[in-house]
Amino acid sequence: MKKRILNIACLQTRPRPDFQSALDEALGLAEQAIRAGSEFICLPEYCGGLKTEGSSFAPPSAHEDAHPVLKGLRDFASTRKVFILVGSIAVDGPSQEKIRNRGFIIDDQGLILSRYDKIHLFDIKLSEDKIYQESATVHGGNQASICHMPFGIVGHTICYDLRFPQLYRELAQFGAEILFVPAAFTKKTGEAHWHVLNRARAIENGAFVVAPCAIGKVDGGGESYGHSLIINPWGEILADGGKEESCFILAAIDLDEVQIARSRIPSLMHDQSFKLNTGKEQEAA
Repeated sequence: MKKRILNIACLQTRPRPDFQSALDEALGLAEQAIRAGSEFICLPEYCGGLKTEGSSFAPPSAHEDAHPVLKGLRDFASTRKVFILVGSIAVDGPSQEKIRNRGFIIDDQGLILSRYDKIHLFDIKLSEDKIYQESATVHGGNQASICHMPFGIVGHTICYDLRFPQLYRELAQFGAEILFVPAAFTKKTGEAHWHVLNRARAIENGAFVVAPCAIGKVDGGGESYGHSLIINPWGEILADGGKEESCFILAAIDLDEVQIARSRIPSLMHDQSFKLNTGKEQEAA
């Protein structure tokens, strides 16, 4: 029988301005997490570096095949025999003007099992002086991603995707038992919405939510919220990184709890197609 209990860790890293400092922090925390028993290391969004320029995101980027952070994490996974969620890094896009905000799942041999390009880009106006325009420098994806792993099926999303529940529903309907939500959630939106949104995605889909989130000030402006989370299918928070910088959280998750939760509340089986009555049909009648 396949192993169904997984020791999983979220690294709560700071937004670093360059490849080397980002990789050094990630590898240092990953080593600590492994010594604490972790078999799966999860990193936040833009874990390969993040800066901003005005309202635009300006992370350091490289071609996927030559990305030093991705290479370093793949080598580490192979050497330490650990799975890694690379929440996302900036990789060169289809044009010089835009990058891709791309996440990866790496196995314990250092092989890339799946890729995911962030679909929903963070174009937000929180106030007159707090404006984010991710689409100005990032080319959005258009394909959701699940990954079959030795212990179960996982779904990969990124940050602002969290506000689009239909994406998570689709992943769950295709068997995802763990929903990954690597993020660099802003402090302002995080304080208001981070916990409730992650708990909602876990509850409504009967799945584990694993959400590593960056913490601290971003070079160029902005601040990430922290509070990395591991949540069970009943919506209970198993671990919360709080406001601590450069730390990790760890939890042992039993994937059999997914089936238990889904048998108690089988909403995935109760999904129904429907038509929307806009009122025009009644007027025509």
